[in-house]
Amino acid sequence: MIGEQVAHLLGKPVLGVAALGTGAGDVGAYKVSLLSGEIVFVKSTTNSPPDFAHAEAAGLCWLRAADAVAVPEVLAVDDTLLITSWITRGRPTAASAEEFGRQLATMHARGAQFFGVPWNSYIGALPLDNQESDDWAQFYVERRVLPYLRQAVDRGAIELSDAVLIERVCDRIDELVGPPELPARIHGDLWSANIHWDTRGRAWLIDPAAHGGHRETDLAMMWLFELEYLDIIEAAYDEVYPLADGRHERIGLHQLHPLLVHAVLFGASYGAQAVAAARHYL
Repeated sequence: MIGEQVAHLLGKPVLGVAALGTGAGDVGAYKVSLLSGEIVFVKSTTNSPPDFAHAEAAGLCWLRAADAVAVPEVLAVDDTLLITSWITRGRPTAASAEEFGRQLATMHARGAQFFGVPWNSYIGALPLDNQESDDWAQFYVERRVLPYLRQAVDRGAIELSDAVLIERVCDRIDELVGPPELPARIHGDLWSANIHWDTRGRAWLIDPAAHGGHRETDLAMMWLFELEYLDIIEAAYDEVYPLADGRHERIGLHQLHPLLVHAVLFGASYGAQAVAAARHYL
């Protein structure tokens, strides 16, 4: 079935299909070999909303247009499949991590017209409201923190008494965010699994929740899940696009969103981490 769909979308005969497993929302992943010798990566999004694949394709194309960090090419997309170029996995080196830091800074500097983007998207299996704003603090609170806090409480991952602490941080957001920043072109879900290193050590970005955002958000996400060579990446980044003073004090603020998303998806242990991050700012 997958082979027939890929052949139809690409207009090329398929030689073989290998299943790679499932991801968020039971999204299926496949390595598909074409008769021409080309290999492509395929996501089957049959169990996801019809705009799921289109949203990811839009994010990939938008990041790729920055001509900075490498991003797989979108070869075809419909309501149930996303087909991109194949990246053969390798390992990073200190030198390739340094190059990635420079490229990430360049991608962020390409910017966005607003905070948000013209399409709504997903982080994992959860929908994201990307309605555009010219105020990042408001955007972050209303589009990234409070919706997932409410869901986490509803699912029992955070107690109401603890949710109040996160709401108090939201009330103080204007004084916590640091110097004003222009909208950056960010990945939006930049943990280690969404950075693929190829056989030459080059970094590729996959599975974006791309939008115009605060550039410290991408960096904070990398710190949350302990990306390898992160000190080297950040130092190289800072040479190209210097970060504002006090950035490390704001890491927990930017981690509230991914921690709440994980609380909704995976339960109370992440809810406790979100509450602990919030306490730091009270």
